[in-house]
Parts: sequence; structure tokens; C-alpha cells
Amino acid sequence: MRNISDIIEQYLKRMLQEGEGALEIQRNDLADQFSCVPSQINYVISTRFTLEKGYLVESKRGGGGYIRIRRIELPAQSTIHTHIHESIGQSMSQSAAEGLIYQLLEARLISKRESELMRAVVCRDVISINLPYRDEVRARMMKAMLIALLGS
Repeated sequence: MRNISDIIEQYLKRMLQEGEGALEIQRNDLADQFSCVPSQINYVISTRFTLEKGYLVESKRGGGGYIRIRRIELPAQSTIHTHIHESIGQSMSQSAAEGLIYQLLEARLISKRESELMRAVVCRDVISINLPYRDEVRARMMKAMLIALLGS
């Protein structure tokens, strides 16, 4: 059985698809709908709808407070090389790499198996060198893998 966080995440993703990539919700209304506390909604949004995963979140607290979630689309295939180099840069943390891998998987640009292989390669336990060199090596490996997978 899935937990409440998974259920809320799937609901919000479905709403985003129906809303053409944008959604505005009331935190308390959503908490009431799922019979949970508002902090559970905050947890789901802060961990599963991050910029690294391809979402832009805007929040206003208070009586008329709201949460806006917007899906950020990846660029067209023709500009993917430029996007890869600009978004990765010279160094990349493990969490940023995992977020980009997640975003590519969600956009169906890579398969589940490819995403699992990529996550294994960028893991800090595998790249067992000290910072900042580890993040530099990770960035170079991510660029190479993505160009190999997504390049024409």
C-alpha cells in the first residue's frame, strides 16, 4: 500500500497535467481532502516538487494563502547539448544530479533502467575522491552520459 505522501504527489501531478503544467492550491483545503495535517502537504511539496526535479513552487502563507506549482519543461532536442552544459556547469552535487536524472525520467527522455544506472554512477560512494574534485568529476560524467543518451 502506498503512503499518504505518494498519494498526494500523484494527485498533484495529475492536477498539473490537467492544468497544462500549472496548479494553484490552498494548503488547508488539500490537507482536509486527504485527512492530513497541512505540514504533510508542505513535506510533499518541499521534497517532491523541487527545482531540481523540474518544478517551480511559489507559496504565500496566511488566511488567503496558496501554493502555486509550475512544471518547467526541458528544451527541445535541438538545444539539449546547450541545456546540458548550462544546467550542469563545471561541478554538480549528488542531489542536483539525482534531481536532473529524475526530471529526465519524468519527461521520458531516459528509461527507468538508464536512470538507475546514472544514479549509481553519480553516487558519492562510487566517486570516492574529496570535494570539490568529486563534484567536478560528477559534472563531467553527467555531461558525457547525457550527450551519449540524448545526443543525435
